[in-house]
Amino acid sequence: MIWIIFIAVMVLSLIIQNTLQSRFRKYSKVPLTNGMSGAEVATKMLHDNGIYDVKVIPTNGMLTDHYNPMTKTVALSEGVYASRSVAAAAVAAHECGHAVQHAAGYAPLKMRSALVPVVSFASNIVQWVLLLGIILINSFPTLLWVGIGLFAMTTLFSFITLPVEINASRRAVAWLANAGITDGQTQPMAIDALKWAAYTYVIAAIGSLATLLYYVAIALGGRRD
Repeated sequence: MIWIIFIAVMVLSLIIQNTLQSRFRKYSKVPLTNGMSGAEVATKMLHDNGIYDVKVIPTNGMLTDHYNPMTKTVALSEGVYASRSVAAAAVAAHECGHAVQHAAGYAPLKMRSALVPVVSFASNIVQWVLLLGIILINSFPTLLWVGIGLFAMTTLFSFITLPVEINASRRAVAWLANAGITDGQTQPMAIDALKWAAYTYVIAAIGSLATLLYYVAIALGGRRD
């Protein structure tokens, strides 16, 4: 049963990633009527929300956009920063949605930020602990449960990320419409692009939970297969 879930998650992940990239390419060809770039959209959204201490900077790569609460920077990828498309506006507004969350003290974001150092530590060693735990399951079963505990932290992080990302997208699409950045024709495109981006986080969380349950089943069964 668990392998059916794994295969389904892998297939869905590929479908979602391919669809997201396809939507991004499609909406990257649709210009905003006001001609604003992703960087300009981001700056305006920040200022409209009374945020003036967050910088908008470019970053390398595709769909590598992110908000860093430690440095208070919104980093926009090459296809977003200077682009004047609907896709760029949607992504830029989404990342600024995180900055708005930070400024407002949004609880799930605070929880996720608090977990970052723990998850970073767990991610560095969890695979080795799990591997050794499976190898030594008969002589030292506690080690596998330690690995499961570490992996559970990454799973928790994945699920806490869901409301953070969904809320950021909701803030983004609402602001895009209210600020007149998108219109009746382009607003559905922005919503669609962010919807598929959100699906990537949903499938990642499901995959993490399935993996966690797999290791729990091994621990409870006391065997390797």
